[in-house]
Amino acid sequence: EVQLVESGGGLVQAGGSLRLSCAASGFTFDDYTIAWFRQDPGKEREGVSCINNGDGSTYYADSVKGRFTISRDNAKNTVYLQMNSLKPEDTAVYYCAAGPNSLSTRIYGLRRWWYTYWGQGTQVTVSS
Repeated sequence: EVQLVESGGGLVQAGGSLRLSCAASGFTFDDYTIAWFRQDPGKEREGVSCINNGDGSTYYADSVKGRFTISRDNAKNTVYLQMNSLKPEDTAVYYCAAGPNSLSTRIYGLRRWWYTYWGQGTQVTVSS
């Protein structure tokens, strides 16, 4: 059974940091791209970042470039999202997702439809 379990969310003041974790099981980790999405109530689910576990390439939404860093620990089948310089507009439920590794990840890696498996989400709240 495929499982993606997020953790690390919480309440933080603007300018602070959080590190989210996504623990994966039930599939061959190296064969998948893992992404982070976020969704605020009433808004579309937005792709934040992804990492192609085949070649290690990473991609970011413009809104988080320079502030967020995605990384992986293949031994633990875990992907992390280090979030620095957080802003109130980063407040959302953050989801991790697993989708295919492909050269097209660089084009579609932040598109919701690219991903097959989803976690349950973790809440991140940034106070001003």
